[in-house]
Amino acid sequence: MDFNLTEEHLMIQQAARDFAQNELLPGVIERDEKQIFPTEQVKKMGQLGFMGMMVDPKYGGSGLDTISYVIAMEEISKVDASASVVMSVNNSLVCWGLQEFGTEEQKQKYLPGLASGEIHGAFCLSEPEAGSDATSQKTTAIDMGDHYLVNGTKNWITNGNTASVYLVIVQTHAELKHKGINVLIMTKDMPGFSVGPKEQKMGIRGSDTHSLMFSDVKVPKENRIGEDGFGFKFAMKTLAGGRIGIASQALGIASGAYELALKYSKERKAFGTEICNHQAIAFKLADMAVNIEAARHLCMKAAWDKDQHKNYDVSGAMAKLFASQTAMDTAVEAVQIHGGNGYVKEYHVERMMRDAKITQIYEGTSEIQKIVISRAVISE
Repeated sequence: MDFNLTEEHLMIQQAARDFAQNELLPGVIERDEKQIFPTEQVKKMGQLGFMGMMVDPKYGGSGLDTISYVIAMEEISKVDASASVVMSVNNSLVCWGLQEFGTEEQKQKYLPGLASGEIHGAFCLSEPEAGSDATSQKTTAIDMGDHYLVNGTKNWITNGNTASVYLVIVQTHAELKHKGINVLIMTKDMPGFSVGPKEQKMGIRGSDTHSLMFSDVKVPKENRIGEDGFGFKFAMKTLAGGRIGIASQALGIASGAYELALKYSKERKAFGTEICNHQAIAFKLADMAVNIEAARHLCMKAAWDKDQHKNYDVSGAMAKLFASQTAMDTAVEAVQIHGGNGYVKEYHVERMMRDAKITQIYEGTSEIQKIVISRAVISE
């Protein structure tokens, strides 16, 4: 085992760190407070290659490994989780799904724009009655011969209004249940496609979360990804990789909150000394450091499994489960270490605490990760 990052990995880490500090940090509090989508920052992420990190260079991507992606996600998430979730969805759910399962025509048409950051995508699975139970799709796609007629609603869609390409999970053959589900490539300019109001969220407030409504939307047959009935498998395979991205986001939130807490503890004095010298604070910092290191190793292991073409369902679930809990615990303790200052916006940690919570919910709740993990260990 070699725990050293390669020279290329270190360069990516530094580039992501510099971008986060120079481009994302200025204005991050205002974007959170006013729910401003980081439009210019996302474009620059594309120019740096962060929006199509694992996309083959022949489609305009960076052609990097999943470990590079984890490294970049951590650094960007340390500063702005709203920007990093745009990056995560575009990389893990949209670009990867298209590249892995799309036709050559679909790849040529959509991947160059997505990988360059000129446009970005959305992954549309959740519905009012289909969150953790992804089999209960109520959005229908009636086969009309050369096209599908789509009706239904999708909820909690990241990049819901700003995306240009939408991968929409639909039910075509209800009698076949999950084996009758398909995935269709849709665009916002299709007649009958409408976007609901922006959600008022607790955290990641700069990200663009909307409901989508479809009323007799005609989607050409060539926009289906994979064979008829492949949609549920597509969603599960894509989400398995997406969990690595969200685990890395959680890791970044945790490590960012920890770094701020450590810095503050060395500056703030109480009872005649810096508060880091008090055991009550020192032990909090020790716990943070241990859990973050463990989360980082779980993220790297899942990324390595993916790069080695091994099954990463369980390692990705483990990484997301542990990293998201670490993000929540670390952010709460970072607020505590900051005391009263931790409760106000200018010190950043209150935003990180709000941002951390969603990592335990989207792309599979912590409870779903435990189902995945428990089934695997029981069947061993």
